Amino acid sequence: MNPLKILSEKQKKEIEFRLNEQFGISDIPGKIVMRGGERLFLYSGSLDEKEIRELESTVFIERVGIYFAKIEENGEMRLSIEGTQILGEQIRKNIFILNEEQLEKWMTGSELNIKSGMKGFVIIKYKDEFLGTGKASEEKISNFIPKNRRLKKKS
Repeated sequence: MNPLKILSEKQKKEIEFRLNEQFGISDIPGKIVMRGGERLFLYSGSLDEKEIRELESTVFIERVGIYFAKIEENGEMRLSIEGTQILGEQIRKNIFILNEEQLEKWMTGSELNIKSGMKGFVIIKYKDEFLGTGKASEEKISNFIPKNRRLKKKS
């Protein structure tokens, strides 16, 4: 398994640059920890890198901090539900606002068959709530809500 990697300030600035380009986010609070080359976690705890390494040499550490983003193969950033909520006050670009009908479809994991006029990853929002990230194309917005977090459909 790949070890956890605590990003340097230079690497953190690169992530902030990408997030700023996509969503207008300019300041990531705390440290960024990477697992597996693409999964990013926000960490604001008191352990330093040396202490984390010592702990990791003894026991497998699945994650440090909270999962907030993934770097996709094409280099685009996809924020998690928590990532959109933690960084929501900074998000200024690529926001798709749901209406009530779309909200129910979204929360049950359905894609939205809609021509949004947007392309790439978009932040999904309903009123003041950030609900994660979708991927917009010409005809739809794909949904990334994990199956275990979706609302069950009414029968």
